[in-house]
Amino acid sequence: MAVAIIGGTGLTSLKGLEIQRREVVHTPYGEPSGPITHGVFHGRDVMFLARHGYGHTIPPHKVNYRANLWALKHLGVERLVAVAAVGGISEDMEPARLVVPDQVIDYTYSRSHTLFEDDLTHVTHIDFTHPYDPPLRKLMIEAAERAELDVVPHGTYGATQGPRLETAAEIRRLRQDGCDLVGMTGMPEAALARELGIAYAACAVVANWGAGLRSEEITMEDIEQNLRLGMERVRTLLGELIPTV
Repeated sequence: MAVAIIGGTGLTSLKGLEIQRREVVHTPYGEPSGPITHGVFHGRDVMFLARHGYGHTIPPHKVNYRANLWALKHLGVERLVAVAAVGGISEDMEPARLVVPDQVIDYTYSRSHTLFEDDLTHVTHIDFTHPYDPPLRKLMIEAAERAELDVVPHGTYGATQGPRLETAAEIRRLRQDGCDLVGMTGMPEAALARELGIAYAACAVVANWGAGLRSEEITMEDIEQNLRLGMERVRTLLGELIPTV
């Protein structure tokens, strides 16, 4: 079963990946964020794609999610692990912590949210009750336990438009809506994976507290420091997870 990893902010390359080749894929939806990297990671063939480009130059609202997911499906990917930096809202979502979300609320707009738009023979709906693949989530949580990582095994991801960070009032609204995390790339990525029949699960790395939840301002220095620590934990998690998928 072919497996791929999408890396977000803080994970534009995968330490330990023995790169074999890079493949440019042209899609009906335009160009993906970059070439697909093929390699071996902990003894397992894997594909890797940097969501924001390998130079981290594509903002979240400009990522060509349809092209990224179509390209991976075209190459035979059946299981996909997505890594993303997020803000923490709930009390247990502290900076540098890893979270395996189980639900999502979509606040994004003006993005291409579906592959089922044109030249249809019938209207297509997908079941999105559980947006993240339960068996893949289970494997991820078990891998975290084996690696003795402190991972939150559930949470609701609020997907916002970006690229700006949220206001304090917006974070209060997200908390009232039941969101534990806030990020900018969780949708439509998860829904497109479901449309394509790809088992998809996410590992969220908390980079900062949501706006207004602590007295101090959010600084890029703090975010970068938290991401360095969090992404080291992600690499440990992936090292345990990938051989099992």
